Amino acid sequence: MFPVVPSCRAATGLRRVKRALSGLFQGAVGKDVVSRAWLKVKVDWDAWCARNLADEDIVRHILDGAVIKTRLDRKAMSISVLAAIGVRRDGQKVLLSIMNMGGESKAAWGQFLADLDARGLKRPEFVIIDGASGLEAALVALWGEDLAVQRCTVHKHHNLLGHARNTMHDELTEDYRDMIYADTAAEVEKRRKAFLRKWRLKYKAVADSLEEAGDRLLTFTRLDPSQWKSARTTNAIERLNEEFRRRVKTQTVPMLLWALMASGQIQMRKVDGWEALDQSIEPITLDLVA
Repeated sequence: MFPVVPSCRAATGLRRVKRALSGLFQGAVGKDVVSRAWLKVKVDWDAWCARNLADEDIVRHILDGAVIKTRLDRKAMSISVLAAIGVRRDGQKVLLSIMNMGGESKAAWGQFLADLDARGLKRPEFVIIDGASGLEAALVALWGEDLAVQRCTVHKHHNLLGHARNTMHDELTEDYRDMIYADTAAEVEKRRKAFLRKWRLKYKAVADSLEEAGDRLLTFTRLDPSQWKSARTTNAIERLNEEFRRRVKTQTVPMLLWALMASGQIQMRKVDGWEALDQSIEPITLDLVA
């Protein structure tokens, strides 16, 4: 990886690149050095964005949108980015793409996924998403209804809390976690039914919100139990976002997240249960009628 990228991680334009390089070389840096450094980073970034993905043995996708707070011309603002992490057959996570699309509409996600498809990325065996309706619709349009999709259980938990009074949050959280973290698919099904029966009486909006997710909230139960922890949520992208925000305040968000990862400052470990990734995904067997 180009060696000045770590020092340029806070650089969003030539002036910031110059300051970063001055610190690296402990002295004045000429305009030609600044321009060459910035050009090298930009060329590498463009090449990464256009790279062919056909040879990537990706079996799982993690897709999520993130809002990153930053400053532009001394004004606070938020940038909405879409991100895709792939899980290789050996369990290693890899950043596939990150783009500033201006939102999470079906059109935005459709364009994002179309770019991955055009670069040869194969249809995944399993996809974890945040639950945004635009993303679900875009996935169905590209890869069909039979794609194994897991709705993030953490996002759904937040949704449920939004439908209940604060005084009910602890009780709701306990019931929800008892269901999601049950040891077997049969226990998950049993506790889901108990959750719905209870919360239809206590707070119907909570039960309605859980039912809205359907079986896609529990797709993880079709996998080997060793994979459940890593397959339930989009936390891999959330953690990536946190690591990025801890290091950088910038306006060129996608490029610098890539630079931090390419320079080794942000690393991703293998997913839990990766040894069972070759096992086939079982058909859904849960009875969702409560």
